[in-house]
Amino acid sequence: RLMDILSGVQSEFGCVSCEAVSVIAEKLQISEVDVKQTRSFYHFFTCEPVGKYAIYLNNAVVACMMGMGEIADEFEKQLGIKMGQRTADNMASLHFTACIGMSDQEPAAIINDVVFTSLTRDKVKAIVADMKAGKSVKDMVKETGDGNNANSLVHAMVKNNIKKVGPVVLDAYESGAGLSKALEVNSQAVIGEVQASGLRGRGGAGFPTGMKWMFCAKESGDKYVLCNADEGEPGTFKDRVLLTERAAMVFEGMAIGGYAIGAKEGILYLRREYKYLQALLEDTLKNMREKNLLGKNIMGKGFDFDIRVQFGAGAYVCGEESALIESAEGKRGEPRNRPPFPAQKGYKNKPSVVNNVETFCAVSRILHKGGAWHKGLGTDESAGVKVLSISGDCKNPGVYEIEWGMTIQEMLDMVGATDVQAVQVAGPSGVCLNPEQFGRKIALEDLATGGSMTVIGKNRDLLKDVVLNFMEFFADESCGSCVTCRSFNMILRNAIKKVVEGNGIRKDVEDMAAWSEIIRKTTRCGLGQTSANPIATTIKNFKHLYDARVKDVDYASLFDMSKSVAESCEVVGRKPVVHE
Repeated sequence: RLMDILSGVQSEFGCVSCEAVSVIAEKLQISEVDVKQTRSFYHFFTCEPVGKYAIYLNNAVVACMMGMGEIADEFEKQLGIKMGQRTADNMASLHFTACIGMSDQEPAAIINDVVFTSLTRDKVKAIVADMKAGKSVKDMVKETGDGNNANSLVHAMVKNNIKKVGPVVLDAYESGAGLSKALEVNSQAVIGEVQASGLRGRGGAGFPTGMKWMFCAKESGDKYVLCNADEGEPGTFKDRVLLTERAAMVFEGMAIGGYAIGAKEGILYLRREYKYLQALLEDTLKNMREKNLLGKNIMGKGFDFDIRVQFGAGAYVCGEESALIESAEGKRGEPRNRPPFPAQKGYKNKPSVVNNVETFCAVSRILHKGGAWHKGLGTDESAGVKVLSISGDCKNPGVYEIEWGMTIQEMLDMVGATDVQAVQVAGPSGVCLNPEQFGRKIALEDLATGGSMTVIGKNRDLLKDVVLNFMEFFADESCGSCVTCRSFNMILRNAIKKVVEGNGIRKDVEDMAAWSEIIRKTTRCGLGQTSANPIATTIKNFKHLYDARVKDVDYASLFDMSKSVAESCEVVGRKPVVHE
């Protein structure tokens, strides 16, 4: 539980100081190095104190598209400091961070774990005035919120923006319906129903859920169910909505998973950016225990299972299941070598199932309505529905539950997007499509996605506003374990920056394509294997944008120049080194 301890110290003292590290190490009887390595890995743990009001603005693509630059400028102006600095009186500090899961209502900020959305210069002025008056951030939100429940912190400023309700995840749901049916049969039958449904993981990889559960169920000893709610892919926010509107459904799906594999404990691993949801989630768990849907002897069937919430602290790589497990154990979120897989040795080296929020929601519905019903939705290879987070240059950003098989053009028509230059499917790690590809289908057999869909209008500079931003993100978020991921993401970032600034040559583009393939083949987790995609897919689908920016080089003239330099060197008796 080192993550919880560090989080508590950070909240109480504004940092995790060297003194705190020593105390923690002594109390836990572990080395200071073990504490320091965890502290240093996560963005929200700091060595030096942050301000009384710690203001985090995200510099992700959609936030920048929606005007984050102006908001950052206004905060700097009102506070008299620059990004990364703290006021002299320690009242406030300004920080940039990665996507905070509010792409449908940017520009947004996190201040002391409370979210402020749809910011304007005037709102910033009001926020800073309230800070100077000593108001708490919760009071600020309640006064300025425009959500559907002004008395609830969760809804005070964050809107859910549910635009399309489908039959599986967002449709009205009776709490306990799926779990009740699961407990009427044995665990093998539950796994069989999930397999019959054709459900595949909704995190993007699409591994068959029933198969994963079957592998874990065959193992012996204590087991665990983990829900991946780390939702760090820039542009995605659907898990945020599901945890707000369907938290009981998520927890019920975890309980069904626990019954299926023989586990008694579940962990919801939640990204720190969603800390504002903690009270809501804890209340939901409490209510479920009171209704005998969690805890001891659930529904009188002799099944024990309970869930706790584990917060991360800001690290994109923890969305990878083995890195998530490492983090939940209080370590750096570095991906493990596999095999063994989590189903064999996962949390605390015990067999573990890791699925994401949307998958567990689908499980609850499947056990209620049957695998055959779910199998009848979507396509032959992609059964069921997909919840999409759609944002960017469109009239109606928000959450949409669609059946697998919808084309990109149909999606654009649905959200009111016109004059579209590109669509980024599945976030930075996915693929950037040009208009000629808008007939492709959102399905695991064509365009697999965890749910992030970013619409990019023709008025955007795709290479500068999108590709460079994505590569800066990956250069920052690499855990550093693999040499190629640690090095090539920075090299690629610098190369695309060179092209954007007009200093690139055609060879740079060729090199970037080659380096992208190297990093894809030589890294061990999904981050590294897909981190070059912003460059690789735009070179493939938007080559003309690169051609327009790079220069041709006359290599013959360069060779003649090198010969001339060599001859000049020989005249004065020097031995030249002539490079190709």
